[in-house]
Amino acid sequence: MPRNDTIELGELTDSTFYILLALTEPRHGYLIMQFVEELTAGRMQIGPASMYTIIKKLVAAGLIAPLDGDGKKKSYLITDAGRDLLCGDVRRRQAIVEDARFILEGEGHV
Repeated sequence: MPRNDTIELGELTDSTFYILLALTEPRHGYLIMQFVEELTAGRMQIGPASMYTIIKKLVAAGLIAPLDGDGKKKSYLITDAGRDLLCGDVRRRQAIVEDARFILEGEGHV
């Protein structure tokens, strides 16, 4: 049974989330990986194969767009639709954390 594509469901994997976040400014592949690793202090690392697979899906979904460049390194930028999806996923993730805090604080764990 094929797995549902989280992008179509409006939910992002962590890797997709961070790639969209990186592309709020024009970046090419290496800079995307570097941005994510630096932003997360090494908690998240995205390899080239995963990153380019995700980039292909994001371009096909109209969530990022390739920019004209010098031909050596292709840069990408988030689209308005991508920004809307990213903002929606931030709200979804915040609600998840609020739910967890509600439960865990009641148990004295947070």
